[in-house]
Amino acid sequence: MAHISLVLPFALPAPEFAPDLTRALQAPALAALLSKISDARYRPLDTDARVLPYELWIARALGVAHGLVPGVATSAMRGVGLDPDDGMWFVVNPTHIQIARTHLQMGDMRQLDLREDEARALFDSARPCFEDAGYALAWGAHDTWFMRADDWTEITTASPDAAVNMNLTDWMPSGPQARAFRKLQNDVQVTWFTDPANAAREARGQLPINSFWPWGNASMATEHAQQLVAKVSGKPLVRPRVAAFDTPGWLTALADRRLDTLAGLDSILDEDGHWLLACGNVAASGIAADWHGWLQQMQRLETELFAPLLAALKSGRIKEVRLVLSHRDGHLETTTTPLAQRKFWRRPTLERLL
Repeated sequence: MAHISLVLPFALPAPEFAPDLTRALQAPALAALLSKISDARYRPLDTDARVLPYELWIARALGVAHGLVPGVATSAMRGVGLDPDDGMWFVVNPTHIQIARTHLQMGDMRQLDLREDEARALFDSARPCFEDAGYALAWGAHDTWFMRADDWTEITTASPDAAVNMNLTDWMPSGPQARAFRKLQNDVQVTWFTDPANAAREARGQLPINSFWPWGNASMATEHAQQLVAKVSGKPLVRPRVAAFDTPGWLTALADRRLDTLAGLDSILDEDGHWLLACGNVAASGIAADWHGWLQQMQRLETELFAPLLAALKSGRIKEVRLVLSHRDGHLETTTTPLAQRKFWRRPTLERLL
């Protein structure tokens, strides 16, 4: 039978809005999954982390985290058919950075509507900038590229979702190689300023792509180090298979199963083993503090995901469901089983979302 770890970024509402949102949310299946449990714990995010809680949780579950860094680049490359060889690679996301009232700010990349032909054109015009500086640039998908920078071993980066809508002064890459990043960033910005692809974007009312964001650095050496740590600890990693629905490019690249709709859930429930199911459809609303949209997406998950999971659990079709619900500052992790669902004396409630 399947073991399901369901990861839902931003399914925990912001604490100041949680009481009202919890009252408005009609989700009896989610309430049962959160209430009739065998284990529950909330973990705040380390204050030194420059990523979101769910990103670090997934990287650790897959054995690709080094410290507080989700080193996802090399694994994501293999997921799209690229060979990372022995280099130090970064995930690179094309993005838009703008001047807010008092600071630089990066918007949510999900809202950029970056078309593949535009992304290809921008990639092709930026690649000579990378190569002239001694770096390689590889195409993964329209919103997910990869950069090889073997000497960027001490740079500190943040994930784009952690930096979105924040003061970028506090989130820009830092460390000994930060100056090299800023020079490369400037060269790419100058190149893209007059790029026809950006002119076409602006003509159809879209923001220009005017910068790139590197993060998630990893190499074969960092992967081997994680494997060695697991071996020495006597706790070898059992890596789950990954299924992804409506997720960022790096996470989609990591997936063994890429779901266009949640109707594909049945194919996972019928397979033995451990599955990590990541659903990102709530994230855009959570990041934007669009709580009406958040409620709509959570109601969708109640019908298409929580209710089917609860039914499968009660029937004994799956062995365990672990929920990993997060917001910006931490994550809630609960575990339920068919036996736990028989605890009739526990009243289903959404209070754990508070």
